[in-house]
Amino acid sequence: MNLKINLVAFYTIVRKEILRMLRIWVQTIVPPAITMTLYFLIFGNLIGTRIGEMQGYSYMQFIAPGIIMMSVITNSYGNVVSSFFGAKYGGYIDELLIAPISNTTIILGHITGGVIRGLLVGTMVTLIALIFTDIELTHPVITISIVVLSSMVFATAGFINALFAKNFDDIAIIPTFIIAPLTYLGGVFYSINLLPDFWQNVSLFNPILYMVNAFRYGVLGTSDIEIMYAYAVVCFFLVLLFSTSLIFLKMGTGTKE
Repeated sequence: MNLKINLVAFYTIVRKEILRMLRIWVQTIVPPAITMTLYFLIFGNLIGTRIGEMQGYSYMQFIAPGIIMMSVITNSYGNVVSSFFGAKYGGYIDELLIAPISNTTIILGHITGGVIRGLLVGTMVTLIALIFTDIELTHPVITISIVVLSSMVFATAGFINALFAKNFDDIAIIPTFIIAPLTYLGGVFYSINLLPDFWQNVSLFNPILYMVNAFRYGVLGTSDIEIMYAYAVVCFFLVLLFSTSLIFLKMGTGTKE
């Protein structure tokens, strides 16, 4: 297909996603900021003072990278699943499907919109975190690359969820019953070294554990996971989910029913 047409289409989708996000900023930006502030107040200030240090850092410093990553993950996912399902529900998804653009462009446009929202909210949460504790980027390249890759993974997962969703309840099932438990069990608020050996091994099957620890390594320089293993897992899920979304979109899953 014509490269210029696809570039214009990509820009248009991303622009639409950004304008949508900014238009309803009270729903997309403010709630995550308030929620994460409560996490810092409750877990950092109230509980953290009783826990003391963890891996040589104050508890507030230890959980800050995890809370930032949690906000990036949930908002990247939420932006894409709500936007693409909204296009299906409103019926204007047909305009994209009949346009002379590739499925890859459609997916990348929505993923980019999700990543932008995830990074925007993540930046806001980082600024909030700086009110409560000191944060220094020990490894800036690792920090930025892992947060972008993780955001892409969950933005793509949100796209797949939107393809299969038949009503608004369906877009809440995955975040509630899968993403939320995996996030809380992904080392956001604790080191897996505190767990018995059996549960440490079980935790290794949680992909969010690798994302949180890689981001924590980039910020603080400490991690429960080898950094190269973390990159391998994140890239694996990104390729897997992107390929899956491309196959389902080509098949017309959820869009031609």
